[in-house]
Amino acid sequence: MDKPPARKAPTIKEVAARAGVSVMTASRAVNGKALVSAKAQQAVERAVKELGYVPNASARALAGNVDRRVALLHSHSTTSAYLGELLLGALGEAPQRHLHLVVEQCAPGAFAEEIVDQVAQAHVAGVILPPPLCDWSDLVDGLRARDIAVVAVAPDQDGPDMLSVGTDDRHAAYDLTRHLIELGHRRIGFIEGNPRHRANSRRVQGFRDALIHHGIDLDEALIVPGDFSYRSGLDAAERLMSLPVRPTAIFACNDDMAAAAITVAHQRRINVPADVSICGFDDTPLASAIWPALTTIRQPIRDMSREAIGLLAMRFRSQEEGGDDIIGKVKLDYQLIRRQSDAVPARH
Repeated sequence: MDKPPARKAPTIKEVAARAGVSVMTASRAVNGKALVSAKAQQAVERAVKELGYVPNASARALAGNVDRRVALLHSHSTTSAYLGELLLGALGEAPQRHLHLVVEQCAPGAFAEEIVDQVAQAHVAGVILPPPLCDWSDLVDGLRARDIAVVAVAPDQDGPDMLSVGTDDRHAAYDLTRHLIELGHRRIGFIEGNPRHRANSRRVQGFRDALIHHGIDLDEALIVPGDFSYRSGLDAAERLMSLPVRPTAIFACNDDMAAAAITVAHQRRINVPADVSICGFDDTPLASAIWPALTTIRQPIRDMSREAIGLLAMRFRSQEEGGDDIIGKVKLDYQLIRRQSDAVPARH
């Protein structure tokens, strides 16, 4: 049986509106700070009682009671390479913004409300949500209901009042596919990522768009499932390389799966790139650590987490000044990085 929707918790902004004071004044009054007139204090206390408002970490942070804490929230489906890049970017930027970063993992199978409680208990004022968590509407709504600011990293769609940062996955996948086509490849295999990650569907669509635009018929047997993990890349590459007519190029939805495809090629004594070109996506450190080094799309993952921290800092500053919540959407450029794993096909 579906659970009834939870009643949205009142926010400090609603308390301020009910009391007829600024958000900053309401926050100071709730947290017992000085510089609040007796009249304003009484109005805020009355509004708190009428609305049933419960002070949270965000409100306390605004009042300067504790250092602001922000959380990078991740799930078991976030690959270690992607998470590592996000973490490095956030760790570098948070101190510059006078923020304290914590990392929280979602337990597999947890309900949205359980995760919201977990985050609230960590006393954070803002959360960075990478995929697929950024597209979980119950989780996003639940966090916002607790007055916890949310920045979505690479969401499927930008909400009208959402803080978000990302890049154009669909066009990036189109460009990489076009690159392979321009080399002369016509039979291109594609290893999908985790279907729960909306970025996967955007990359698949970019791949399909490029084939259609260049008049190449799509063989559905050349699109095989994966889940962004190295293990899934091994299985997918085995399928592609076992086809009666194997592809002359393989485009994997991330670098881990592309590296796995190179391993399978080595095991089968198939030369990369002379016999098969293999390309990835993300440009994680793995891409340049293997042989041959991967041609891939450089997605600025570290920069995305830096921008996410910056957006949270801007939101907090706006709240401190009693202004409206800022709405920020940042789109970063990608690059096609060509290394040694692609070439003109042998059967051109």
